[in-house]
Amino acid sequence: MTSAAEAKTKLNKFEKIKAAKDGLAVKTEIEEFAQIGWEAMDTDDRDHRLKWLGVFFRPVTPGKFMLRLRMPSGVITSEQMRVLAEIVQRYGDDGNADITTRQNLQLRGIRLEDVPDIFNRMQQVGLTSVQSGMDNVRNITGSPVAGLDADELYDTRQLVQQVQDMITGNGEGNPEFTNLPRKFNIAIAGCRDNSVHAEINDIAFVPAFKDETFGFNVLVGGFFSAKRCDAAIPLNAWVKPNQVVSLCRAILEVFRDNGLRENRQKSRLMWLIDEWGIDKFRREVETQMGETLEAEAEKDEILWDKRDHIGVYTQKQAGFNYVGLNVPVGRLYANDMFELARLAEVYGQGELRLTVEQNLIIPYVSDSRLEALLTEPLLEKFSINPAPLTRALVSCTGAQFCNFALIETKNRALALVKELEAELTFTKPVRIHWTGCPNSCGQPQVADIGLMGTKTRKDGKMVEGVDLFMGGKVGKEAELGTCVKKGIACEDLKPLLRDLLVDKFGGTAK
Repeated sequence: MTSAAEAKTKLNKFEKIKAAKDGLAVKTEIEEFAQIGWEAMDTDDRDHRLKWLGVFFRPVTPGKFMLRLRMPSGVITSEQMRVLAEIVQRYGDDGNADITTRQNLQLRGIRLEDVPDIFNRMQQVGLTSVQSGMDNVRNITGSPVAGLDADELYDTRQLVQQVQDMITGNGEGNPEFTNLPRKFNIAIAGCRDNSVHAEINDIAFVPAFKDETFGFNVLVGGFFSAKRCDAAIPLNAWVKPNQVVSLCRAILEVFRDNGLRENRQKSRLMWLIDEWGIDKFRREVETQMGETLEAEAEKDEILWDKRDHIGVYTQKQAGFNYVGLNVPVGRLYANDMFELARLAEVYGQGELRLTVEQNLIIPYVSDSRLEALLTEPLLEKFSINPAPLTRALVSCTGAQFCNFALIETKNRALALVKELEAELTFTKPVRIHWTGCPNSCGQPQVADIGLMGTKTRKDGKMVEGVDLFMGGKVGKEAELGTCVKKGIACEDLKPLLRDLLVDKFGGTAK
């Protein structure tokens, strides 16, 4: 039997930080932090606990923080977008926002002294950033066209919001779930194309029918990390929509109370499932829920290839369309954000949607206003019909703003595909994902071609390089790709990619 003292000595560095003071505790201290400044702060508060409020210290931009929003299902109003644009605008050339691979926005250039005012302004328009970093449940993803798609099986927006409200205490912060062993991802799909990338989430709900009753098969344990990447596995459970919130709560409570905390590289949910086995894990979840789960449905409804939602599509609402815009590598500047808010109001109903491919949708564009929208200048920058490599390009933040990244990604990724598109033609998009480090925020394992930042040696010198991943498949029968070549110098990457695109993906010289 391990004593309490022995158990404490086995805690990793981050567990000790959490044990000393709950991350959410800094919520009451934010005014003080703003007054004393970032350099005078306790380093554990500055570097770690602020992330419980969605505020991230970034050593590569000292004094300028990143702010990560919660946006369940990627839904944002024009009013919210305008407020965020005003926040970004204050910080000059460095100020920008990135659409992430979890359907939310990250703002850059934030000064700590402005955070109290920013939080007040966000609260006035119903935005929160609480519990969006560190060992918390990250933004909960859903179909970006939920409620719009004529072919959807279930509109999951309300479920996604209910799960978020349970976890975050309706946006005020919920100490029940502020001390998980590690970060946690949840996705809820109500469509047939796996728009949420179910396989890479700790909990994923995928649509499935039992005796003509709609529900969800449940997958658990999917994750990427520097040490290991695993696709989610079946829990052998099927739940009705009204059981989704309680099942999420039970799984989180089991993980919180039993998850592994000694080695931070072995703390994600799948490590606990490995230790217990899926059957014991399922029994513990049922005990926590206080009910027996039904066995999973024989088949799910993920039957289609993955859609990217770029272009013009008819909505289920007669006379309306949703228009998907390609936002190259997800980067937005203040002027873009103001203009998007305007377009959503003039041509739609004041709403925007974000996608896990870092793109953006304007819904509720009436047939009578569609043609005028398509002539707006912003759609030259954010195209509805982009070139095939640009269309499917995804990138993490990269070394420009992230201290974990080993290479610059966004600018390099965009420049490289423009060069390749100038030389090659394609009959269909090729999904190229860049990530700056093994944490895999850019998800190279789900791409046709995945590129993971590394350092490599060339001519006796250390240079920026990538490891090459291939074989990722999304949509039906999704699979994770694997690393096929390591240590390619970035300066040597273009001819390698060109040959690969010609040999494997149908690229032809212009």
